[in-house]
Amino acid sequence: LSIDGQPVELLLSDVDIATQDIPGWVVANEGNLTVALDITLTDELVDEGIARELVNRIQNMRKDAGFEVTDKINIDIKPSQLMAQVVRVHGSYIASQTLAMQIQLTDNISGTIIDIDEATSTELKVSKC
Repeated sequence: LSIDGQPVELLLSDVDIATQDIPGWVVANEGNLTVALDITLTDELVDEGIARELVNRIQNMRKDAGFEVTDKINIDIKPSQLMAQVVRVHGSYIASQTLAMQIQLTDNISGTIIDIDEATSTELKVSKC
């Protein structure tokens, strides 16, 4: 390169290459390959994660109740603003994965309390159709 009209040659030994963490990203290096992932959780991702966890819990409840794999079920969920949002957006996914004929948000429930994470819990009841 040229600085003030004078040619300058930079060698690898003349420079230091340093990396910094980027907030909200995870970066990994191996050899000449660098991969960066955006780990920011959007509301949509959080809702999808809760829906997937609900499916897992419902499937475990089906198994514990001795239901057959092909048994159709009804699901009652104690409503909260978050659960109502998750069921509204992901209800068809939850139903298709669990063979639910109906998912109902109701306060009148005598079911099992489940903790999705440290901030999210609800009450579920699974019954055979």
